[in-house]
Formats: sequence, structure tokens, C-alpha cells
Amino acid sequence: QVQLVESGGGSVQAGGSLRLSCAASGYSFSRFSMAWFRQALGKEREGVGCIDSAGAKTYVDSVKGRFTISKDNAKNTLYLQMNSLEPDDTAMYYCAGSWYARPTLSSADFHYWGQGTQVTVSS
Repeated sequence: QVQLVESGGGSVQAGGSLRLSCAASGYSFSRFSMAWFRQALGKEREGVGCIDSAGAKTYVDSVKGRFTISKDNAKNTLYLQMNSLEPDDTAMYYCAGSWYARPTLSSADFHYWGQGTQVTVSS
């Protein structure tokens, strides 16, 4: 059974940093594309960043230069390093996996989801 479990969320002041982790089990991690999504209260779910099965990375414009997605295949773990955090980054952050080789940052392209971890950024 595929499982994705996020951790590392919390409360931080604007300008601070957090690193989110996603531990995967139940499938061949290195063969899947992985991504981070987020959803703020009252808003639609938004794709934040993706790393495809070949290691290529994409980001939503609002986080370019501030966030970095990475993965460790040996540990079956996905990461999101978030620097220079802003209040608009406040959201529930979700880890997601896709069997597509080159998915877009659309929820429809992803097939496995974690339970989410909350990030709150205060001004």
C-alpha cells in the first residue's frame, strides 16, 4: 500500500525558513515523479514544485528563488526547503506522487497524496 507522510511544518516569522519532509513507502520511489502542493483557507489547491523521474525541477512563479525541491532516493524521502517565507505562504502543504514521467503542476496529474503538514508564517 502506497503511503506518503509529511513532517516539518510549523509556525515561523516572515523571512524565516522551514524544511518539509515526505517519507514514502509501498512503491518504487525512484520511478515516480514527486511534488509539493499547498492549500490556504478559502483557496484552491496550488502546485508549488515538482521533481520528475529524471530529476528535472519546476516551480510556481511565486516561490522561484525562495523554495527548493529535492529528493533522496536511497531514503525514499522528498524535501522542500523554504527560505524567505512570507505570510502568503501560509497553507497546508501536501506531498504527492505521480506515475507520469513528466507531470505538470496540476492535481489531476498526481495519484498518491499525504495527509498534509501546516505552515504558518506571521508578519
